[in-house]
Amino acid sequence: MYKKLLGLSALGLAVASAQVQADKIVFAIGGTPNSLQGQTAQEFSDRLQERLGDAHQVEYYHSGQLGDERQLIQKLRAGTVDLAAISSIMSSVSPDFALFDMPFLVKDRDHLKRIDREIVMQDLARSAEEKGLNIVSTWENGFRHITNNERPIDTPADLEGLKIRTPQSEWRTLMFETWGANPTPMAFSEVFVGLQTGVVDGQENPLSNINGAKLQEVQGYLSLSNHVYSPIWLTAGKGGWAKLPEDVRTAIAEVAAETQDWALTKGAELDDSLLEAMRGEGMEINRVDRDAFVEASNPVYTEFAEQVEGGQELVDRAMALAEE
Repeated sequence: MYKKLLGLSALGLAVASAQVQADKIVFAIGGTPNSLQGQTAQEFSDRLQERLGDAHQVEYYHSGQLGDERQLIQKLRAGTVDLAAISSIMSSVSPDFALFDMPFLVKDRDHLKRIDREIVMQDLARSAEEKGLNIVSTWENGFRHITNNERPIDTPADLEGLKIRTPQSEWRTLMFETWGANPTPMAFSEVFVGLQTGVVDGQENPLSNINGAKLQEVQGYLSLSNHVYSPIWLTAGKGGWAKLPEDVRTAIAEVAAETQDWALTKGAELDDSLLEAMRGEGMEINRVDRDAFVEASNPVYTEFAEQVEGGQELVDRAMALAEE
């Protein structure tokens, strides 16, 4: 009888432990807390925790504590992470997402919201689902700019020979190769040291990422290019998403939608305030010759249309939404 009671007790503890584990919602990002990605993730985590109350615990990890974005995608599929913010590397999951690697495609944030509604949540979300991922919402990483330690970048010719860190995206690599640079894919967590030690000469990121990682401390020149608008997608594993209670899925989706509006507004504010802050910290700032870069980018669009099934149609649809 005593052994039976011990067995029942152990079983009860195991069940209780499993319930506690199931009540945790593990959310991870690769970005730093001070970046817009980090600020948005914190806002989402706080709002979601308030919405769910004590019944669930939102565990939020930043700065690649649970792995870089490539590793987080694996953990989403394995079910060891429930939610993650995934950016440029999404094109390695489904080629359609490389639409956002097309230079100078997104006009402004209103244009982005139309692309999100008409293309991301319709076509791209479906292609991600086929690869085991569920796109919950589109947040902002921001408009990307170029920094380096050698010279101001005015035209693509100024990039000749520079080692520029890019995300682990074949399209961003192609873009900078086309412009004459020597692109060097690297995890974001390695960028500061890479710049500090001269492994790379420069990098490209939104202002909030540059500031969040304090890259201005190891970079002298900031060239405002707006060459790519990078969304960041709140993503779940398809299997893990299906296992969450319906009320939790609803809460996540609704809070994520609210957070999108917050992120876009915050991103616009940071564009102005961070620029002045970086100038005050001694960075030399210039605006690139946009027309020269647009003209030099034609081969990237040609390659996208040839390599990605339906790629030209996606580009045409996205560009048409700029004028609505």
